Amino acid sequence: MDTTITLGSIAVDVVLKDIKNIHLSVYPPTGKVRISAPARMKVETIRLFAISKLDWIKQQQRKLREQEREAPREFLDRESHYVWGKRYLLDVIEKDAAPVVELRHRKMLLRIRPDSPEERKQDILDEWYREQIKIAVPPLIAKWEPLLGVSVNHFIVRKMKTKWGSCSPGAKTIRLNTELAKKPTECLEYITVHEMVHLLEPSHNARFVALMDQFMPKWRFYREMLNRLPVRHERWAY
Repeated sequence: MDTTITLGSIAVDVVLKDIKNIHLSVYPPTGKVRISAPARMKVETIRLFAISKLDWIKQQQRKLREQEREAPREFLDRESHYVWGKRYLLDVIEKDAAPVVELRHRKMLLRIRPDSPEERKQDILDEWYREQIKIAVPPLIAKWEPLLGVSVNHFIVRKMKTKWGSCSPGAKTIRLNTELAKKPTECLEYITVHEMVHLLEPSHNARFVALMDQFMPKWRFYREMLNRLPVRHERWAY
């Protein structure tokens, strides 16, 4: 059963699932709030939980509404694109051959078949960004596994609309957002470590914060760096 809780001017969508723990999410771009809760949990219990998190909800909503967004992409010559935090100017080359993306000096070369639609150009670049993450992450995992004393069985790279990463502690799997390939490499390392620490502590509780402080003392600096950077412009669906 799904329902909605109203806390003043804030509407909280509640989804009851076959899960063990309660989860709170605030979604971009407008700060829509959703709670996933165990199917047997009483609505009043969920309401009290939401009230206890009200200050955090408002803080997250404010951050989302204030965060800068990239201009819509048209994939035209000299359009700005970013790789590992550096700006490149797009150079579209139409050629009847397999699509290729290359970086040369300060240019991003996109070779594509003539008359390819905008969606095709987007797909090619998304896949290229995904490959950059796939190349960059294994050395980070290899570096941090012995430091944290954990083992990652599998990592997945995909486009996410609401998170930079996620973790499934039981399966020892971490997921990373394709968009991280546009951000400075320190941001990718921070998110990778963040998700790996969830193998030690699944929740964002005091123990999780203490572990992050222990293993990556500058993690708050990297988090703020990531939060200050523009995020992708797109139509968001829930």
